[in-house]
Amino acid sequence: MIDVSIIIINFNASDYLEACLNSLYKETKDISFEVIVVDNGSANFDLDLWQKKYSHITFVRNFTNKGFAAANNDGLKYANGRYVLFLNNDTRFTEDTIKKAFDFAEGLSKPVFIGCQLLNGDLSKQESVVCSPSVWNGFTENFFLYKIFPHSKLFNKYYQNNSDWGSPVKVDVIRGAFMFCPSNVIKELNGFDDRFFFYSEETDLCFRFHKIGGETYFLPDVKLIHYGGVTTDKYLWFKFKNQTIGKIQYYQKHFAGIRFVTIIIIHFVGLFLRGLLNTIAGIILFRKKILLKGYYFFRQLFVYPRNVFSNKFLNR
Repeated sequence: MIDVSIIIINFNASDYLEACLNSLYKETKDISFEVIVVDNGSANFDLDLWQKKYSHITFVRNFTNKGFAAANNDGLKYANGRYVLFLNNDTRFTEDTIKKAFDFAEGLSKPVFIGCQLLNGDLSKQESVVCSPSVWNGFTENFFLYKIFPHSKLFNKYYQNNSDWGSPVKVDVIRGAFMFCPSNVIKELNGFDDRFFFYSEETDLCFRFHKIGGETYFLPDVKLIHYGGVTTDKYLWFKFKNQTIGKIQYYQKHFAGIRFVTIIIIHFVGLFLRGLLNTIAGIILFRKKILLKGYYFFRQLFVYPRNVFSNKFLNR
């Protein structure tokens, strides 16, 4: 049996995909694995060429961008491994990261999700874990308390990224760039909820896993370079719009009543504050990019997705 099925989504970033694959095959040892690449409607993706170059890889071709969650679920249909690794194409391996995650999972008596320490291109630490969304976390983020108190568990939902952990630690949410999961559990959960197009799908998946008694671990000594924003930074409005859609959709699915109303108000107040502050900073510093960010924050005030989670029979 195959140990790990590695699912990689590609969208208009073939150079990064190739570098990711090369580093993956170079660094991954003493473990059996398969690679499943799902191209999600890239403009110039020559499937025949890729299949000739990587004949041992399973390629799945989507002719439109179905979204990150749906594309991963497409790849999951072909997975035969005992574990599934959801891996971003803009990652680079510098060590045997997958084997280390596999060994940790094998040493436990119950199935767990595993994330690793993501690094920026300059090898500085990247935010790799986050606390679950809540009204309080939404307040501290949107009113910038997490910036003022970066090491505070109370005020910063990203606080665990600022700690020098010496051993694996339980966390709420790991980033979707590297999610190592037992395949039987993932299939029991029906994979990602593909009603999330892009953003918040990993938060939802971790939440649903915890609801059935699962635990999520962060391995601080296991490293992976993640460049991040390879595609989305080229299309800033696409990034900003889908970030706010993903957040609101998460609230629509998992919040109700006064909690839902409160978190939505906090969310939109936060957008307004960020729009205002970026606009002021852009004018003072005479920086077009900052002004553009301010405009996009203001523009998000008019973004509110239809609630596709309202039918309880569709929830999962």
